[in-house]
Amino acid sequence: MSKSVKPVKLQEAKAEVLSLLKVLSDKVDLERKLGVNYLQLDPVIKDSLSSEENVITQPSTQESVCNNFDFYNEEKSVELNKSEKIEELGKLEEQVKKCIKCELCHARSNVVFGAGDPDAELMFVGEAPGYYEDQQGEPFVGKAGQLLTRIIESIGLKRSDVYIANILKCRPPDNRNPNANEIVLCSPHLIRQIEIIRPMIICALGTFAAQTLLDTTESIGNLRGRFFEYQSTKLLATYHPAYLLRNPGDKKKVWTDIKKVRDFLKENASLTRRSITNV
Repeated sequence: MSKSVKPVKLQEAKAEVLSLLKVLSDKVDLERKLGVNYLQLDPVIKDSLSSEENVITQPSTQESVCNNFDFYNEEKSVELNKSEKIEELGKLEEQVKKCIKCELCHARSNVVFGAGDPDAELMFVGEAPGYYEDQQGEPFVGKAGQLLTRIIESIGLKRSDVYIANILKCRPPDNRNPNANEIVLCSPHLIRQIEIIRPMIICALGTFAAQTLLDTTESIGNLRGRFFEYQSTKLLATYHPAYLLRNPGDKKKVWTDIKKVRDFLKENASLTRRSITNV
């Protein structure tokens, strides 16, 4: 009796898994670009799938991740006022603080959600918190953060005028690079932050921020200094401040890039909520 029932159950499981994969592939095409090429399934279900069907991965409970993406795309076209943005960001932060979708949750001291003006026209996006960020729960507070503050001030803005966040909200051990699974699981938090804040321009700091937001494997050296479209927002990539600490000779390139950000904000001053001083 059990032998006759088993194929039916496997077929049902197969259909459910393929349906979930379709939802994931429709909403997050990021996986393929990040090099995640197999599906981690229960062995019984996995054995029932052909090799051709094992094409897109999601290393977490598929149902919870699907619900997660549904949440982050909810009412994304609605423009919010500042108080509504504060409220929505607060709700999102509380959810992120409870996140246990990847192994980084076990070693973190604090979730590093993001900080700054929820009405910011300019948003900086880095890759992941470091030691000091993990300790304080604030983004970019170490030496790289001090350099970022000087970069922001160089175009006539204060740190409190912009919004700063990372692709990952938890520190990777020993400040290693984010891996593909972590980016896939954590980037929806950032996507929702961007949907709430609606900056006029995003400055992607470094390889992982630029490649994740632009869904590309092109090097940061080729991406930097160029304007791209991210949804309805302009995006310009440049080197990460931590890279500049190791390679100070490239600070001139970042100055060239950040002036383009400044000029873009000036040229669109009629649409902005604050003026950019001449520097």
